[in-house]
Amino acid sequence: MSAIKYTIFETKWGYFGLASIENALIRTVLPLTSREKAKNRLLKNISATDYDRHLFSRLQKQIIAYFEGSYVNFNTNIPLMLTGFSKFGASILTACRDITFSQTISYRQLACKAGHPDAARPAGSVIAQNPIPLIIPCHRILRSDGSMGGFSAIGGVTLKKRLLTLEKQTT
Repeated sequence: MSAIKYTIFETKWGYFGLASIENALIRTVLPLTSREKAKNRLLKNISATDYDRHLFSRLQKQIIAYFEGSYVNFNTNIPLMLTGFSKFGASILTACRDITFSQTISYRQLACKAGHPDAARPAGSVIAQNPIPLIIPCHRILRSDGSMGGFSAIGGVTLKKRLLTLEKQTT
């Protein structure tokens, strides 16, 4: 198996991280206050990595633009590797990836989109484990009553609200 490649780059909100294997994205880290914190979070439980400043360079530019307040719909053609997820889990994450910029849906609607209409709670459990936030826009999933629900990234629900506010202000 190929070594995992990673990059850390600065955005207006802090340092963002990307990790890949065999040209497929496997993990992202939403902006943190330092390069070291982003690197440690991104590479947690991963060894044998190679730094690549140019990794997904087009995507890096899109992410920087996103955090500057630009309208960015991340290309669903970016290859992802969702190892460790069941067929159900992969279907939930894939369906989540299709939620467009500034749109929100409920966990139940997400489960329906993935073909599992009675699996809102299990869908929420999968979303909480999303290894590729922003590219798989789990921040756009809300509870059925319109409340925020949870957000497992560092920054929690406060960060989720901030991301949604950024998107609403952009459109």
